Amino acid sequence: MANDVEVTLEANPTSVEADKFAAFRSAGVNRVSMGIQALDDSDLRALGRLHTAAEGLAAFDIARSVFDRVSFDLMYGRQNQSLAQWEAELKQALSLDLDHVSLYQLTVEPGTAFGDRYKRGKLGGLPDDDLSADMYALTQDVCTSHNMPRYEVSNHAKDGAESRHNLIYWRYGDYAGIGPGAHGRLTLNGSRIATEQQRMPAAWLIGDNRETREALSESDQSVEYIMMGLRLVEGIDIRRFEKIAGHVLPHEKLQELKDMSLVHVADQRLSVSNQGFSLLNGVLRSLLTD
Repeated sequence: MANDVEVTLEANPTSVEADKFAAFRSAGVNRVSMGIQALDDSDLRALGRLHTAAEGLAAFDIARSVFDRVSFDLMYGRQNQSLAQWEAELKQALSLDLDHVSLYQLTVEPGTAFGDRYKRGKLGGLPDDDLSADMYALTQDVCTSHNMPRYEVSNHAKDGAESRHNLIYWRYGDYAGIGPGAHGRLTLNGSRIATEQQRMPAAWLIGDNRETREALSESDQSVEYIMMGLRLVEGIDIRRFEKIAGHVLPHEKLQELKDMSLVHVADQRLSVSNQGFSLLNGVLRSLLTD
């Protein structure tokens, strides 16, 4: 490993204790990412979180007293949340002198507790598309004004404070998935391999650490590369895409996206524009659909 290796611990505020964090630091952890999610008690209860806003901020103070680098997550687009409320909450978070923050818009996925509640009509007050778009645009403006520009669609950092392990995923590098349920991507003997560990923690702990391996086709790799890489402001290397895929990017679709000012092409790199990030799924769909 590099002498300055980044070792990140993800923690919930309810699990934060000063002595425990000191022990983690002595063991080599040098960065903490905290799932605070909201700075409003009623919203935290609605999200099913077990901590209050005050407890979350207290946990953050403990973490920052032990570690030089502390990030936390916030979720917006919550039930009955106004644009002004989100702006005030985001500015409160950025006033804590963070160097990294992950800002996710609440999405309702099928098969989840929220998805089931939504189907039953018991998840009212979610923002419409216009308000969601305004919240995303406001997030970019506020973070940029606090020297925390977006480097990935939902992640913001001061210069040099980007999450290194996440950058490996988004840049489509190699990473080993270790532990129950972990996924990995490894280049072995010239082949790109997808790995998946035994999913059940109890079975894994008693030694059932079976790992499945699947060689990824050129098509699979090119799709993964473009889906991950275009999440980044820096975008993707066009030559690398063509080498992986065995073909060039679809010229007509690329030109159409350029004409709509949704992407940039320069110095053999393809990247998404500010306007394009608000429509990222549509950009990806256009490039990946025959």
